[in-house]
Amino acid sequence: MADQDHRSLSFWHDTLPDPIEYREPLASDGQVDVAIVGAGYTGLWTAYYLKTLQPDLRIALLESEFAGFGASGRNGGWCLGFTAGIDGLLEDSAIRPRALAFQRSMFETVDEVGSVATAEGIDCHYKKGGFVNVATTGPQASALKKGLAFYRELGLGDDVHRWLEPEEALRRANVPSCRGAIYSPHCAAIHPARLARGLADCVEQKGVALYERSPVTSIEPRRVSTNHAALRADVVVRATEGYTPRIPGYGRALIPLHSMMIATEPLPEEMWKEIGLRERETFADGRRSVTYGQRTIDGRIAFGARGRYYFGSGIRDRFSPNDELFDFVHRALLSLLPMLRDVRITHRWGGALAVPRDWLPRVSFDRSSGLAFAGGYTGEGVAATNLAGRTLADLILSRDTELVRHPWVGGLSPKWEPEPLRWLGVSGVRELGNSADRFEFRSDRRPRLRGAVFDFFVRK
Repeated sequence: MADQDHRSLSFWHDTLPDPIEYREPLASDGQVDVAIVGAGYTGLWTAYYLKTLQPDLRIALLESEFAGFGASGRNGGWCLGFTAGIDGLLEDSAIRPRALAFQRSMFETVDEVGSVATAEGIDCHYKKGGFVNVATTGPQASALKKGLAFYRELGLGDDVHRWLEPEEALRRANVPSCRGAIYSPHCAAIHPARLARGLADCVEQKGVALYERSPVTSIEPRRVSTNHAALRADVVVRATEGYTPRIPGYGRALIPLHSMMIATEPLPEEMWKEIGLRERETFADGRRSVTYGQRTIDGRIAFGARGRYYFGSGIRDRFSPNDELFDFVHRALLSLLPMLRDVRITHRWGGALAVPRDWLPRVSFDRSSGLAFAGGYTGEGVAATNLAGRTLADLILSRDTELVRHPWVGGLSPKWEPEPLRWLGVSGVRELGNSADRFEFRSDRRPRLRGAVFDFFVRK
């Protein structure tokens, strides 16, 4: 791939220090102990921990493009100590102790990512400044306080979440429309493509065979095939996230929902004094379309919001800079930080994340077939992939650890509906959420029916 081609994928790819050179594809049949499909975070972390725990394992990673091509190289750069679906687990009294242990592991994982990056010399711009979730309407403030009360009932205190009154919230992130905010220390800002590329180099140095330009055509018990060759393996790990529907037999396992991002030009120091984010806190607000932003190490704002689902689980890797969704993201950013209205947008990009039917990411391993899987992070996978990789390593190596008892381990999510029901449902719920947000911003009241229906279908 030519340098300019990969740089057009995202701001993160554009700011990698070195050009991307493709590794060799899988050219002949072979035999390994573990074959991993997908060289994004899940596959890379799984390979890393397997090699760390058992260095003599023969591991092969198969990637259709290059390591970090997909969501792992394009995301918002939030290494977040929470994950989709965890509130539902905490609400279930029957498994609450296990769910709380899972939540604690997620908190610890934020530090684990930073520790590995330091130990392995991966300069991914890691900065644990926490996150600020700003309420910009009365209903958003009520919802955030309700969530905070739920955590208090579980015995989780200010070290997990705390409420910031508007004055304190504005000192952290100067959002003029702020009605208050939730602050949590359990999040770090990173440069996602640097982390992915660094992990790829790291596992290769540990002896993992990494084959790029090797799209997988089938996954079977103890066998994985490409157009040109196949590998037999005791264990086959599916770590394909948003690209899962491209693999025959997995078209309804997960859906690819696209997330859209923009990045500003570097901002002058005087503007940063006005904006805040002095600790590189990540920031968002409570709208249903889900926003996420960070202050990059070179002084920009990188900001995104959820985008479209394309009919038939279609996936797009490149977007026209004139796509209307970028205007939607820009308007959302200006609604939070209006002082950016004259600032130039230098990068616009998007990519596919994976959503499971029950909104709960999973980690599973069937020893009888040798098939393993982790994924379905719904856009909250930077930290969760690390925990998933460690968990898969323990499952594959038959290690009896706390990780293998967490409630996301075992089983698979229900399949998504066939088309056109899938497109109608996902697109309809997305528009319902946008409509509810517009009503709320306009009236400062919660749209009861639309809000309730959206909440029924979506656990963001």
